[in-house]
Amino acid sequence: MPPAFTQRERARITEQLLAAATRLFATQGLRKTSLQELTESAGIAKTSLYAFFDSKEDLYLEAMLRQNEQVRRRVIDEGLNRGENTRDSLRRFLRATVAELEANPLYRRLLAHPEEIALVAAKLTPERVAQAEGGPLADLLEFAERRLEGDPRVVAGVLRAVLLVPSHAGELGAELYPAIMDRLIDAVTDGLTPASAR
Repeated sequence: MPPAFTQRERARITEQLLAAATRLFATQGLRKTSLQELTESAGIAKTSLYAFFDSKEDLYLEAMLRQNEQVRRRVIDEGLNRGENTRDSLRRFLRATVAELEANPLYRRLLAHPEEIALVAAKLTPERVAQAEGGPLADLLEFAERRLEGDPRVVAGVLRAVLLVPSHAGELGAELYPAIMDRLIDAVTDGLTPASAR
C-alpha cells in the first residue's frame, strides 16, 4: 500500500510528476518513458505513482491538459479568432501554431507522433478521454467546416502537413526556413480560402 501523503506533499509531488512527464514524454515518448524515470525526480517509489494518477497514460493526458488552455489562447484566441477575414485568420493560426511547435516540445511530439494519443486514449476511460476533447483542434475543425473549401479531413491533413515542416527546419537551412514557412503558409491559405472570403 502506498504511503499516505500530506496535502502539501501531494501538491509538490504532483507538480514534480507533471514536470518530469512533460519533459520525458516530449523527448522520449510514451513507450520509452519508464515509471522509474517519471517518479525519481519526485522522490517516490514507482508504485506510488498510482496514488496520484491512474496510469502513465493518465499522467500523459494531464500533462497535455495542463497546457491546453495556454495553447488554445495562443493559437485560437490570438491567432485564428483575430483575423480580418478567413484567409487572415488561417494565416494567423498557422503562424501562431508554428511558433507554438517551435517553443513547446510536448505539442511538437504529439503532432509528429499522433499514435501516442491513440495509445493514451486506449488506456483511459471514455470519461477521462472526453476531458481532452474540444481543444484547439476541435476549434480548427469547426473553422474548416464553416469557412474553408474542400473536404474538412483533407483540409486538416493539409494543415497538419504544413505543421510538420518545423520538425525539418534544420534540413531546410536556418537562414531560409523563415522565408520558406512564410511562402508555404501564404500558398496554403490562398489555396484553402474561397475567393469570396479573402
